[in-house]
Amino acid sequence: MTAIGGGGAQAPFDASAEFGGSEVRDWFTLLKPRVLTLVVFTGIIGLAVAPGHLHPILAATAILCITIAAGAAGAINMWYDRDIDAVMRRTQRRPIPMGRIGADAALAYGVMLAIGSVVLMGLATNWLAAAVLAGSVGFYVFIYTMWLKRRTPQNIVIGGAAGAFPPLIGWVAVTGQIDAVPLVLFAMIFMWTPPHFWALSLWAHQDYERAGVPMLPVISGARETRRQVVIYTVLLVPLTLAPWWMGFNTAAYGAVAALLGANFLRHAWLVWRDEQDGAGVSLTGDAPARKCFKYSIFYLFLLFGALAADRLLLA
Repeated sequence: MTAIGGGGAQAPFDASAEFGGSEVRDWFTLLKPRVLTLVVFTGIIGLAVAPGHLHPILAATAILCITIAAGAAGAINMWYDRDIDAVMRRTQRRPIPMGRIGADAALAYGVMLAIGSVVLMGLATNWLAAAVLAGSVGFYVFIYTMWLKRRTPQNIVIGGAAGAFPPLIGWVAVTGQIDAVPLVLFAMIFMWTPPHFWALSLWAHQDYERAGVPMLPVISGARETRRQVVIYTVLLVPLTLAPWWMGFNTAAYGAVAALLGANFLRHAWLVWRDEQDGAGVSLTGDAPARKCFKYSIFYLFLLFGALAADRLLLA
């Protein structure tokens, strides 16, 4: 397999050279540890609120599988995107562009971790959970990374499904079935992803432009991106109230979700109202977009934490 627009022919794989010249932290970096934090957290929430019981050791194994699978997908993503990572300031110091880990070794690492995590999930919990886990890796690698990312500014909208799987996987690991509640949790993360990522892309658009990645600010401009941040946030907030409307959570969760959502809407509105020039380029260094991006991470942690606390302690 070769990346679209990749770096051409590669030298034969030399295991001693590939593994001997790198350090443990580089292999850990391939797993995208900062991204894993949210993945693991939402997976734990899905598992914790699911009806039924899973032995603590099996529950810990399920979370480990979700973590490893997500990391494996990140490693394969870094293998495929090594050409654009090398020209983007945000990513050019990653292990593959810096030559600390070879492309072939990174691919083998990711594939082996992905296969191992899926098999272990099936053996430890159930094969439906393993299938959903495999689907999440496949979606991120084949649908988002290889198909959408370099072809359409809607890449993060459709591709956002990849990051929405963890609570669904956690739920299925316990129950062995797919129900309405985990699908709502999936939809909440799916709808959260565009305003979260487009806030980032507003102040990182030069990186994407340099790499030829058709992110929304590059293709449609900053003003349209700001509008989309507001639209998706407006769609997200009512959706987060669905667990309360469905009777899964109490009004206490609904109140917290509404307050958190109102603040997210405030941040999105400030992004829209950011002082701009005639082309819609920020005159403040995209300060509101940076704050919106940071708050969006804080928001998702608190939202899912409130959902679990309400379900487990108050319901």
